[in-house]
Amino acid sequence: MKTKITLMTMGLFLFLGTSIPTYAQDKYGSEPDKCKTNLSIFYEHAKVGNYESAQEPWEWCIENCPTSSKNLYKYGLKMAESRYDKATSEDEKAKIITEINDLYKLRIKHFPSNLGKVYSNWANTLSKIGGSEEDIYDKLTKAFKADPANMSVKNLGKFYQKFTDKNKDSNPQLVFDTYDDITEAVGKKMDKYSKKLDAIVTKETNGQSLSSKDKKTKRTAEINLKALGQIEGVLDNTLSSVATCERLIPLYTNSFEANKSNAKWLKRAVSRLYQKECTDAALYPKMVEAYVNAAPSSDAYVFYAGILMKKGSENKAIEYFNKAIALETEAYKKANLYYKIARIIKRKGAKSRSRDYAYKALKQKPSMGKAYLLIASLYYSSANSCGTDEVSKRMVYVAAADKARKAKAVDPSITSTANKYIKSYMGNAPSKKLIFTEGLTSGSSHKVGCWIGETVKIP
Repeated sequence: MKTKITLMTMGLFLFLGTSIPTYAQDKYGSEPDKCKTNLSIFYEHAKVGNYESAQEPWEWCIENCPTSSKNLYKYGLKMAESRYDKATSEDEKAKIITEINDLYKLRIKHFPSNLGKVYSNWANTLSKIGGSEEDIYDKLTKAFKADPANMSVKNLGKFYQKFTDKNKDSNPQLVFDTYDDITEAVGKKMDKYSKKLDAIVTKETNGQSLSSKDKKTKRTAEINLKALGQIEGVLDNTLSSVATCERLIPLYTNSFEANKSNAKWLKRAVSRLYQKECTDAALYPKMVEAYVNAAPSSDAYVFYAGILMKKGSENKAIEYFNKAIALETEAYKKANLYYKIARIIKRKGAKSRSRDYAYKALKQKPSMGKAYLLIASLYYSSANSCGTDEVSKRMVYVAAADKARKAKAVDPSITSTANKYIKSYMGNAPSKKLIFTEGLTSGSSHKVGCWIGETVKIP
């Protein structure tokens, strides 16, 4: 096959500092009609996998109008990887690896957008073609700096694991800060998709029919939420061995004086101690009070109210809970506050009140699946106290499983976690033998008593 240009040559242009013209006036270059023709021919062949026929028009375009379409890079990389898979000599493979790397550089040069995904894909390619661990980590680091939310779950996990291994002993604070940066970025992205999903679900609830656009929006939101939700689990698994109370307390004790007026540091430190249940440490209330003084915000008031409840000052705690809620006007932020309050109250054993706050959170954010999981866990913990015999006790687990099912129905991001809850709860549900011996009918209604008051179906 005759070749007009090779990506090896383009690589030399890059390394020597001579750039291929970008044709600022016309993205189709100095011969726009010929570019459009070759672009069309290349694309028609490439999209159906006919890479041999696509090669020559692609090479013309990449030389003469490299800014004409992202497809030049999307399919150009596929074509190069296909040739790599078929290569028989190490020299040939080495040349193609250089071409692939040069093509990624050109993609970033001419289309410097969505770089989190581009660098993440580059890392994937290097993994497939035997790139060094150092090069792969370099690309993952660049992907993270560009946009962590657009990295694949697998690659974000790879990056954070390597990053944690490198820094956990020398700079654990950096490990925690990086975790917070990732979760905040991912959280913003999840909120964006959750809002879209909530709007569609509201339409459905009101009996409105969904347009084809609505259905597409709903599916896109569900897919993205499910993928983004997996990231949190991957990060938590990596961080769990590092963020222990034994490690956190000394770290924050040593850093407290220098940061007691640093609102961002205090918020993250207090949140981490709370999440890891390190709240019995003498340092925790000191940090919360410093947080309230440094940033008298809704978030700070909720943590402070939690300390008041622990001390037995319940009325004062409720006052601060209400104060926190009054400060927030944005629905999703208010939902997060209600959820935090529900968790704090749960730890005090006030199950019914905890559920009330979880439902308040769901009113503000209908897709907050973790609020349903919280209610499910409240039910689960009440099995022995909310039943008078084996059947009624075991039906509490069915009520808990129903809430876990509701959680994943409204929030695809927690599907994996919800499935684990459901499996665990239904493992304690009435067995077929018990249903038969008690003369019950599968599918009939059963009222779960005590504070739960839910009607569920016998399995």
